[in-house]
Amino acid sequence: MKSGHLISHSTLSLLLFLIAVTASGKFEFCDEEMATTLGGVHESGGAAENSTEIDGLGRFAVEEHNKKGNALLEFARVVKAEEQVVAGTLHHLTVEVIDAGKKKLYEAKVWVKPWLNSKDLQEFKHVGDSPSFTSSDLGAKRDGHGPGWKEVPAHDPQVQDAATHAVQSIQQRSNSLLPYVLQEIVHAKAEVIEDFAKFHMLLKLKRGEKEEKFKVEVHKKSEGTFHLNQMQQDHS
Repeated sequence: MKSGHLISHSTLSLLLFLIAVTASGKFEFCDEEMATTLGGVHESGGAAENSTEIDGLGRFAVEEHNKKGNALLEFARVVKAEEQVVAGTLHHLTVEVIDAGKKKLYEAKVWVKPWLNSKDLQEFKHVGDSPSFTSSDLGAKRDGHGPGWKEVPAHDPQVQDAATHAVQSIQQRSNSLLPYVLQEIVHAKAEVIEDFAKFHMLLKLKRGEKEEKFKVEVHKKSEGTFHLNQMQQDHS
């Protein structure tokens, strides 16, 4: 026999063992640490974040967490999906949920073992709050054609904060000793572009006895800071 065809006794024994336990359907790790050493974590292939399968795993993670923790989280969407080849597939998901009306982000690990037709929630932890506005919320197209503007309610906390910042900035730039007071957000629309949101608003302000209107554009960066990018008095 050529040396290239030789298989050591130990290697042959291991192969026979793996074939036997896989056929029996009882091949299962009892330690997650062992599982996570088998393969590196990589991004799920294709448009996995938007796929029915990944969304299903995200829903499963939230439902399992709710059962175990007697919680009432509502699944919103999968923000990010990665996977790792173990004895099956360990899916690393970043899931957006709604908790008492507030958006939050959780990291979940779902272990899928197809030969057992099973999936288990290995981890589910809170990692922070989700921004009120996302590309999905503001009408961004899933086919990659970019974001778009969307009308947003004046009572939304993000819109209120953007309007408050605009009024403060207008006051700082004016020479008036009388303060500007926000009377009404007449209308507002917003758009998310990469790591920041843009707000276009028409604001009705009052300064003393005089009412004025301003068209403003306010940017909100990912770290939460606002910047008044444009302002123009509206005389209509």
